Amino acid sequence: MPAISFQSVSKNYPSSRGPKGTTFAALDGVRFDIEEGEFFGLLGPNGAGKTTLISILAGLTRASTGQVKVLGSDVQVDYAQARKKLGVVPQELVFDPFFNVREALRIQSGYFGIKNNDDWIDELLDSLGLTDKADANMRQLSGGMKRRVLVAQALVHKPPVIVLDEPTAGVDVELRQTLWQFIAKLNKQGHTVLLTTHYLEEAEALCGRIAMLKSGRVVALERTSELLKAASSHVLRLKLDGELPAALAAKARVTGRFVQFPTHNAEEIESYLAAIRQAGLIAEDVEISKADLEDVFIAVMGQQA
Repeated sequence: MPAISFQSVSKNYPSSRGPKGTTFAALDGVRFDIEEGEFFGLLGPNGAGKTTLISILAGLTRASTGQVKVLGSDVQVDYAQARKKLGVVPQELVFDPFFNVREALRIQSGYFGIKNNDDWIDELLDSLGLTDKADANMRQLSGGMKRRVLVAQALVHKPPVIVLDEPTAGVDVELRQTLWQFIAKLNKQGHTVLLTTHYLEEAEALCGRIAMLKSGRVVALERTSELLKAASSHVLRLKLDGELPAALAAKARVTGRFVQFPTHNAEEIESYLAAIRQAGLIAEDVEISKADLEDVFIAVMGQQA
């Protein structure tokens, strides 16, 4: 039995463009399963439909067509059972300003009929670096600390399936390390993890399998290792001061002074370097390395344009 099953899921919203009654598809026939114990990544540009899919999974939005199940429980027909099996960390910092951290976790436990679980709450607080904030009011916490509390709330009922929707957006390096160590530990213990993120290096390091969404459709679904194998075999990375000629810029991925070209052989590498010299530019910190998940993501999104 899959941990999560998306079966031909579509979601249509009224469109402000076109004649009255026109709709646009936020999701269009999304179909894939996530097996128990997987660490699964869901990637896509803004507006691809990731959050809509998560909202349907959590029972916050109803799909126009299709079916979603969590360990066999339909998220619409058997909402209570599906929700008990699911722990969701949302993008938004949503919190109750009237309680301290420990009280917030006890109240969250009560929503699932759980009492006297202070030992598990203490373990969550310790694992997420919140022990010294246990008696602090939620309003007094920094954004990063509030994010940690959201993670604790999602895990307080020990759900077998954990959904992380952009959990490290705008947080510091320390929290990222703390969070991933704890989530990786839970995954090794058998918890299924579904992660959406724009930090592709996180997805590459953590996720065994990845689905990529664009315009509400699945455009790639494969093991992370296979996606990387399918990319161009190597990339040429270097630093430049100055502007690339248009012909070179069209082939490059530029981030500030860092420039990257996809390459397949030594002749391509030499041709890029020769063209850079002919343009009067000086290449620094030249290196040749394997393509990463960001290269794959850009290639896949470009192919589907």
